[in-house]
Amino acid sequence: MRTTTAKIMLASVVAFLCTADIVCAQGDKANRPSPPASTSGKVGDATVTITYSSPSVKGRKVWGELVPYGKVWRAGANEATLFETDKSIKIEGKDLPAGKYSIYAIPGEKEWEIIFNSETGQWGVKRGGDTSRDASKDKLVVKAKPGKSTGMNEKLIYEVNAKGFVLKWENLEVPVSIK
Repeated sequence: MRTTTAKIMLASVVAFLCTADIVCAQGDKANRPSPPASTSGKVGDATVTITYSSPSVKGRKVWGELVPYGKVWRAGANEATLFETDKSIKIEGKDLPAGKYSIYAIPGEKEWEIIFNSETGQWGVKRGGDTSRDASKDKLVVKAKPGKSTGMNEKLIYEVNAKGFVLKWENLEVPVSIK
């Protein structure tokens, strides 16, 4: 009887440890297919930081297919992309107070809408493909013109520079001006 109880207890401990190891491994965001990334830089006096998950092209047609035109997109993968500025700035000529925002986009062939939403920390997309964005919390919506990138970008990247930021993925760049 003692041997049977000891075996059951040992099997339970082993099962618990294996389960804990799997759960911890799944919590490591660096091991995701779309790993976390971040970029930061100065635009005038403001420090701008963009934190996002970086999906790969993987041979797919991104614009108009994987990311449909005319529909809200989380501007990255996994959690909603986070935009942070330590000072009030003007994006495409419109005021945005200092703070943290989720970025969403509505891609178009000739023009994009870039949305800065005050709710942060949410998952980027709900079941069925809808974003988790609460449109009533949109603080700023601006227009941006996409253009062909100088080279192929397998992974989605954001770059912050003295003029603003640029989203680059596949064969496309979307510059957004900041002053």
